[in-house]
Amino acid sequence: MFRKSFVAALAATTLALTACGGGSESGGSGGGAGGDDTITMGFAQVGAESGWRTANTKSVQDSAEAAGVDLKFSDAQQKQENQIKAIRSYIQQQVDVIAFSPVVESGWDTVLKEAKDAEIPVILTDRSVDSADTSLYRTFLGSDFVEEGKKAGEWLVEDSASTEGPVNIVELQGTTGAAPAIDRKEGFEAAIAADPDLTIVESQTGDFTRSGGKQVMEAFLKNTPDIDVVYAHNDDMGLGAIEAIEAAGKVPGKDIKIITVDAVKDGMTALADGKINFIVECNPLLGEQLMDLAAKVVAGEEVPARVVTEETTFTPEQAKEVLASREY
Repeated sequence: MFRKSFVAALAATTLALTACGGGSESGGSGGGAGGDDTITMGFAQVGAESGWRTANTKSVQDSAEAAGVDLKFSDAQQKQENQIKAIRSYIQQQVDVIAFSPVVESGWDTVLKEAKDAEIPVILTDRSVDSADTSLYRTFLGSDFVEEGKKAGEWLVEDSASTEGPVNIVELQGTTGAAPAIDRKEGFEAAIAADPDLTIVESQTGDFTRSGGKQVMEAFLKNTPDIDVVYAHNDDMGLGAIEAIEAAGKVPGKDIKIITVDAVKDGMTALADGKINFIVECNPLLGEQLMDLAAKVVAGEEVPARVVTEETTFTPEQAKEVLASREY
């Protein structure tokens, strides 16, 4: 697709552009749709289901522009078939690199093998795939979702240490089959196993959406009269749960404690207001790291098989301190 000597020079150029925020106007490409010194990336996004995803998309688009990368972007609207169609389109267009955040974990081997046969490297972002053949992609950039779930569970174990009797938890899961939904559940359950009084009494998907979180929480409140804690796999579902709790005449954060994952601005605002009790951060600003990795894999350089983003946790007090400076 690219001559090796040319690609090596291209990688250095792109990394320099990332640092200074410049762009390239030169023409003609060996393998992509861009110019001679332009990397063409096909990016297949999950959708726009949450504030986190919107921030993630903006980060990728802004970072591509800053790095001089010709970005071909598609929104899968949370449907795997749309992502597969987009990836095949990128293969047909002979882009230089493909990046995507998988809607679900399984069912990718065939299309990823097509990309490999076309000698187009693939980078997974935010979410991984469940494939025994790790040669089908070059690297995975994103969070450790199991660790996020553990952090949420460990906080609850500590917070409930002085509580006598059972603690009833309802869980708002992410999209069924999605890596963060599977892993955040696994990590949380592993952590709360340390306290036999902590029990998940209801668990259902809210598809990572605010409306889904509200709808499922309304059902939980009708079916389960004694709810002590809500564990939501993202902020948006937690914010939907708050609406349902308030509509039921209860006080979120007091009558029912709420734990979420993401730390987007709306979630952090609710945390600062005491409506959420604890948030585990999941950083959506992956664009700059993605462009750096893209330049390296197009150049044929070795990259780590797993690149984990650095993240933290927030209490209401900590949220108040950083809320004004949040970028998303």
